[in-house]
Amino acid sequence: MVKHIVMFDFKDENKSENLMKVKEMLEALMDSVPTLKSMEVGLNFSDEERAMDLSIVTEFDSKEALDLYANHPEHLNVVAFIKTVVNASKVVDYTL
Repeated sequence: MVKHIVMFDFKDENKSENLMKVKEMLEALMDSVPTLKSMEVGLNFSDEERAMDLSIVTEFDSKEALDLYANHPEHLNVVAFIKTVVNASKVVDYTL
């Protein structure tokens, strides 16, 4: 089992709308990417300076399954939009 976790720091412009749009876009991937076993999308409520705005926690059967997700056309469409509305992101991938 592989865990893939990403955290995003969103730009201030249209932040609330973009957070909701990205959340919906990410959650829709569950219906279109067969190798994606589970996904949690969380919106941050912490006001700490180090806090990120949105995180995803996903699970895959293998590294190969994660690679298929990473290169899936629907995922690439979401990534393209995310790149326009975030300042930065952080990722961690590990096996269980």
